[in-house]
Order: sequence, then C-alpha cells, then structure tokens
Amino acid sequence: LMERKTHAKINRKEVMLAKLRKSCSCTPQKLKNFVMDFFPVLRWLPKYRCKEYIWGDIMSGLVIGIILVPQAIAYSLLAGLKPIYSLYTSFFANIIYFLMGTSRHVSVGIFSLISLMVGQVVDRELLLAGFDLNDDAAPALGDGSLQNDNLPNKTAFNLTIAGINAECGKECYAIGIATALTFVAGVYQVLMGIFRLGFVSMYLSESILDGFATGASLTILTAQVKYLIGIKIPRSQGHGMLVITWINIFRNISQANLCDVITSAICIVVLVTAKELGDRYKHKLKFPLPTELVVIVVATLVSHYGKLNEVYASSVSGAIPTGFIPPKVPEFNLMLRVAVDALPLAIVSFVFTVSLSEMFAKKYAYTIRANQEMFAVGFCNIIPSFFHSFATSAALAKTLVKTSTGCQTQISGVISAMVVLLVLLFLAPLFYSLQKCVLACIIIVSLRGALRKFRDVPARYHVNKVDTLVWVVTTSASALVSTEIGLLVGIVFSMLCIIVRTQRPRTALLGQIQDTSFYEDDLEYENLSTVPKVKIFRFGAPLYYANRNYFLKSLYRLTNLDPNLEAARRKKYEKKEKQHLKKGNHRTANGLGIGETTLQLVPKQIDFQALIVDCSSISFLDTTGVNTLKEILKDYKNLNISVLLACCNPSVIDSLKRGGYFGRDFGCMQEMLFYSIHNAVQFANDQK
Repeated sequence: LMERKTHAKINRKEVMLAKLRKSCSCTPQKLKNFVMDFFPVLRWLPKYRCKEYIWGDIMSGLVIGIILVPQAIAYSLLAGLKPIYSLYTSFFANIIYFLMGTSRHVSVGIFSLISLMVGQVVDRELLLAGFDLNDDAAPALGDGSLQNDNLPNKTAFNLTIAGINAECGKECYAIGIATALTFVAGVYQVLMGIFRLGFVSMYLSESILDGFATGASLTILTAQVKYLIGIKIPRSQGHGMLVITWINIFRNISQANLCDVITSAICIVVLVTAKELGDRYKHKLKFPLPTELVVIVVATLVSHYGKLNEVYASSVSGAIPTGFIPPKVPEFNLMLRVAVDALPLAIVSFVFTVSLSEMFAKKYAYTIRANQEMFAVGFCNIIPSFFHSFATSAALAKTLVKTSTGCQTQISGVISAMVVLLVLLFLAPLFYSLQKCVLACIIIVSLRGALRKFRDVPARYHVNKVDTLVWVVTTSASALVSTEIGLLVGIVFSMLCIIVRTQRPRTALLGQIQDTSFYEDDLEYENLSTVPKVKIFRFGAPLYYANRNYFLKSLYRLTNLDPNLEAARRKKYEKKEKQHLKKGNHRTANGLGIGETTLQLVPKQIDFQALIVDCSSISFLDTTGVNTLKEILKDYKNLNISVLLACCNPSVIDSLKRGGYFGRDFGCMQEMLFYSIHNAVQFANDQK
C-alpha cells in the first residue's frame, strides 16, 4: 500500500513578503549583478578569446553587412518608407543587441514580415490623413482601378512638436507613424519582460508561425508585383488587399513598363541561379556569394549610364541622404492611434527572436535568457525609434549565413553595423539611380524559403492532419484578410482544435495481453484476452465540464449498458409485478411463476459485474468531472456493478477526496482506488 507524503503548509503571504523584501533591497553587489545582467556584454566581453574568435566574427560581420545593405534598401518598399530609415534601423539594432542580447549568433535587424506589418499601419494612417499612397505621386487612375486616390501627394498634416504647431508632409508623417508604432511595440515588450509574460509565445505553435510567415510572404509578393512590371496602381488597404491588388494588376497590365519587365526577368534569373548554386555548393564555399550586392551595383551602373529613368520612365530609388538626421521624440498623439497595432507587432517580433535564439543556443551548446531577450528586442525598438528607425526582429536567413561564416559572438553584429555606417556616411547617394524593380526582385527571391512551405504540405499532412489544417487556415487568413487578423485566427483556431480534441478524445475498452499484467485497446491490438465479468474503460483526456456528456455516452456505448435506462426498465417491470400480485395472480406478466421473476430482473445483456476506469490519461478533474464519477458510481451500484478506479495521479485523487467520492472518512478508499489496472482486476475477481 502506497502512502502519500504529508507536505508542510506554505504561508504564501510570508513567501510573497520575503520575495518582495529581497527584490526591493539594494546592496552594492545586487546593483552590480543587476547592471551586468541587464548588459550581458559586461560579462562575456572581458572573457573574449581574441585570437580564437576575432577572425570568425570579422568575416561573418562583413558578409552580413554586405547582405544587409541591399536588403535594408529593398525592405524600405515593404515599410512604405525611404531607404535611409531602413539603414538607420539596421545600424542601431545591431549596436543595441550587442550590448543587451544573450544569443551569440542571431542577426537582429530589419525583417520582411515586421517591415510588412509596419508598412500596413503606415499606409492606413497615411490614407486617413489624406495623403496619396502612390509612391511616384502619379495622377489617379481612371476606371482601370478598384480604388481612386484623387488626393494630391502634397497634402500637409499638422503635428504639434515640442509645443510648436508644425506642418508635416507625407514622408515626415510616415516616419512619424513608424517611430510611434515602434516605440509602443518596444514598451509592450519591456513590460512583458518586467511582468514575465514570455509564456504568451507558447500559444504560437510552429504551425501558426509557419502559416503566418507563408501568408505574409504571399502578401509581400503581391505588393512587389507592381514594381516588377512597372505599373502604377494605388496601394490597397484593409481586408482583402491581396485580391484587390491582383485585380488592379490585371486591369492595368497593358501599362507595364517594358524596361522594368526586362530588368526584373534578368535580375530574378541571376538571383535564383546564384542562390541555387550557393545551396548546392555551400559546403565548398567559405562564405556565401554576395549576389544581391553585385546585382545592385551592376543595376545601378546600368540605370545611371543608360538613363533608364529619363528615357524609359523606369522608377528609381531617388536621393538617399548621408549622415544622421537629428533625433526626435516619437509623437504621443500618434502612439494612441497605433497602440492596438503595436501589440501583434511586439509579440511576433519577440517570438521570432526568442525562438531563433533558443534554436541556435541549443545547437551550439550554450544558454540564453528568454526574459533578457525580451528586454533586448524591446530596447532595440524603443531607443532607435528616437533616431527615425522602425521595428526590428531576428531573421532566420541572415542568422544562418552568420553561423555558416564563422560567427562566434555578438561582436559580429558590431562589424555589420560598421559596414552599414560606411554606407550611411559616404555611399548612400550612389544608389540614386537604382531601379525599384531590382529591389522588388531581391525581396521576392528572399521569400523562397517561406514559399517552399507549400511543397511540405503533403509531408506535414502525413505527420499530423490537425497541424496541417491550422497551417492552412492561418496561411489563408493572413493572405486573404490581413496579417494581424491571420495571426489571431491562427491562435483561436489552434485553441479550438485543442478543445475539440479534449471534448472528443479517444475512448476504448481494454483487453489483457496474454500471460502479462498489462492491458491495451482491444480494437488496436490482436490476441488480447477479455477479462471475464470485468469491463476496463479508458478515457484519453481530462474529465471536465466540456466532455462530460461524451464520457458518459462513450462509456454506455462501449459497455453496451446505460444504467439509467436499465434502472427505469427494472422499476417499470417491478411495478407491473406488484400489480399482478395485488390481483392475486401468482403468474407474472410474462406467464412465469413468482420464483422465476428474480431471474427476469437481471437482463441477459449485462455480462459484467465490475467496471474499471483507467484514469492514466485523465490529468485533472473539475467539479463536473468529480460529480460525473460519483454519478456512475451510484448508478452502477444500483445494478450491483462495482466501479473501480485505476492509475489515478495525485491531482485526480485529491480532487476525488475533496469532492467526497470516497465518503467522509475515506474508509472505502482501498476498495475503490488502485495503482494499476491489474490490481483492480485481481480485486474484482476476488469479489466475484
């Protein structure tokens, strides 16, 4: 007989007060530890092995910096901002993560999905403020478009800055929205770190994240098509943006710019070929080919000397200023407008960063602190928002490149920031003639990994059908409705799937494996022997209010006996017998003698005298669950059938005790509860 340990009662009030006193106390050592924990660079930098690590960090930093520059310029199209702001974002994010991050390998900076989410908010607010979303400020289209933007691009918007009422144009207002959104998202992330709300990321399963990334990739691809073929259509906003954009594209396909189409075709062929060759021979290459940079340099030279903008009206990036714009506090009034939009942005940014950090920490055998990662990515948003930057996150593609080129520590990020700084200070104006279609090609080719998820659907379906359904629903909602709604739909649908699984779990009658003390599902395994006069029922989920009815229906169906119906039938039969006896008729309603009546009261279909409930899969019981077990105990007892429980965990046993299942003094507990199915079977056989 196993006996439960007696646990000392914990005074939760005293524990909370002790923790509060400890956290509020301030000593020099505690202050030092706090600073060193908040800035992990102070711990690992003094231990840096220069001879062993420096060359790998320099090489990976240079490669990432070279990749980062063209991607930063390209992703500015997604965010609806000028390229200079993407370069600011890449620079500051790398510096701050170097100081505060705990992962040695992740590459933090601009990320396509985050840029898209920022761009959607910026576009919406620009439209509400009365600006024209058309990048080139072309006249509004006629009947060939689903949307007519007749508002001029020179609309001004009044903002109160430092107490002064200032007039703000489109570019100024766009970056104002982006910085306000970024600041609020960073504040959310820091608050989540303070209150240790990192558990929120648990509700974003791999299927949800993959579906969200794939659906957003379709949206990104759609948004870049107009640049590929050089047509001018309004940037669609709101739900169904993907469908509306494609309709507008096909309606205006006749206006395609031949120069942009040819340039896009050449760039995509070159980029895809280089990527495929790089993937095939990556084990022979010491570092990835800087294909994007080569394409941008060559395309810029061709566009400049061929005068593609002047001769063929090809859309170009335009002037990119050098140096840094003076810092500016994000506008509080704009923060109120984007406070709701910042929440999904904060969660997605954090989840991608922490999941990548944990993945590479496990691969290279070190640990990260998820809470500190939340602080790091939060301040990677808060501080740069004062310097005209927008939201950041870790990116898988650049992180893979970083690790493959010998990255050892966060110093690699500083080297990448120096490369971006070089462009910011000296090289930015050289990209004036760079065609936007080239940037669109870089963005589209970078989506290969996410779009390849469609090829994995059959394999995913073979592994788990429910997860595949979650992926399909999340992808569809993210692409056809909006990215934020798609993420919310994915989370809700995933939770519904879990609820449905617990509402209708697997149930089974068990049979004994011959010559053993083990029992298994008799529908799944052959050569199992049934235990005479005993039914063993397994329920594969917690028993709570939502699946109570399914539990009872499954039990009655598998045992082929509903005790309530049987009890009602017996009462009805006994009533008829009493009526016959009162009339002095010694023959029963069935023409049998009184002595034979008792035999008729026990139906032939009841072929068991004990019911054993296997509780090994029941992780918890609520009040309804306890009452359900008490109900079947009473109902079967009325039919002279004993109910025995087996394999209950301590939580279930405690719930049964508190619910009065074993009586007031628990005297019958040893005859109702067993630690294995075989013990319960032996007890039932002894009671026959």
